[in-house]
Amino acid sequence: MLFNSVTYVFFFLPLVVISYWALHGRARLGLLVATSIIFYGFWRIEFLPLMFASAIVDYFLAIAIDKAENPRQRKHLLWLSLAFNLGVLGFFKYLIFFKDTLWSLAGALGYSPSVVELNIILPLGISFYIFQTMSYTVDVYRRDIKPERNMLVYLSFVTFFPHLVAGPIMRPHVLIPQLLNPPPFRWRNVRIGVERIMAGLFLKVALADTVADFVNMGFDQPIANLTAIDSWTLAFLFGFQIFFDFAGYSMIAIGSALMLSIFVPENFNWPYMATSPREFWKRWHISLSTWIRDYLYVPIMGTYKAQGTGAWDTFKEESETRSAWRRTTALFLTWAIMGLWHGANWTFALWGIYHAVLIYAHRILSPLFRWRGKAMPGWIAWGIAMPFMMAGWIPFRATTLADTFTMWGKMVMPLGQMGRSLAPNSYILAAALLLGTAMLWFAREVVAPRLDPRSPVLAVARTFTFTILFAVVFVMLQSRSQFIYFQF
Repeated sequence: MLFNSVTYVFFFLPLVVISYWALHGRARLGLLVATSIIFYGFWRIEFLPLMFASAIVDYFLAIAIDKAENPRQRKHLLWLSLAFNLGVLGFFKYLIFFKDTLWSLAGALGYSPSVVELNIILPLGISFYIFQTMSYTVDVYRRDIKPERNMLVYLSFVTFFPHLVAGPIMRPHVLIPQLLNPPPFRWRNVRIGVERIMAGLFLKVALADTVADFVNMGFDQPIANLTAIDSWTLAFLFGFQIFFDFAGYSMIAIGSALMLSIFVPENFNWPYMATSPREFWKRWHISLSTWIRDYLYVPIMGTYKAQGTGAWDTFKEESETRSAWRRTTALFLTWAIMGLWHGANWTFALWGIYHAVLIYAHRILSPLFRWRGKAMPGWIAWGIAMPFMMAGWIPFRATTLADTFTMWGKMVMPLGQMGRSLAPNSYILAAALLLGTAMLWFAREVVAPRLDPRSPVLAVARTFTFTILFAVVFVMLQSRSQFIYFQF
């Protein structure tokens, strides 16, 4: 079931919310599991057993890990959990990719292996729910949390429908306590939840899907026909498309959960106003970037420190105690893996390495660029960081490595590449989105905090804004396309 559908917005979600608050105790948890099954089953019901197999295997392994006292036995059980989950993920997501890579390598070496056709369907949201159960098992292994022995609570945690397909990725110590001790009903949460859903739908159906038409037209033509300004325009347009698309999904997920008085952490925080690559990844897809940091980068660094179960950040980076070589290795290895997590294609691996290079370059160069002994002014740093962030979306959207390097080549060598081949509105739209984002950020983050929150002017502006959003969503709501992150 798609968030951007009449079925979800006007039938499924209202029925779930009304039923949830009409029930109590175990009945509520049963409702969440049942409705999550219905929500996921609208796509492909035959993949439900796979999701439950992953969940149940980790349920029993986590209990076994907690009971075991022998460190060696506990580690073996953890590795069994990781092997199972990564094996499932590898089969469905990467088998064809590795097969094609090996066959291409064999062909380059002069061998002609027989053709093997594989037809494997990637289950919806497999990367997200597997990351969810793996983090649960790892947290139990590290004794950051105790395993949840109530199967209904545990399954509600794994299958919770607002974040099941594309996140935000929920940590067990954040969601499970809310399921065990649900907060009381508050009309304010329902109102804010509806507002978040309307804002998310607006980002998806009015902005992301509209920008997608221009992006698709641009990438559908031969890449050789694109000029430097075309390539930059498409980089910015796709950057805004994927932001509107995924931020819209996250808003709908957060709003849907909030109507049940369940709080899901924010996933985006004005990423395109970041002043450095490092800051960008503290603002973009926050739940994934922190997951990758805590469960991959920091362990590779060897700086894990348990901080108890109450803190969101369960690790502390102590880079000063590690060699620069190990820190750099962890950076590039983590980003290569993160790139391939997004898709089984070498373009995604390149996307990951690109961001690793940016972060490494910023780490080395930032101390050298000072402004009268102080850090570079924010507006200058933003003006430098923004083009690099947008250029990074080229390998994410391009079909091949060759197309990526062709477009990058034109972007860095614009002489003789200044013609235009896109629809005229493409350039206007890219400029308008950039200017609009900066103006909205200034209004929300600079002007609004200085105003009295009880001001009638703000109340009128809020009412007017959401009336317009509701009208636009009501007119444009249709399942034109699934969310981009569904493919991951």
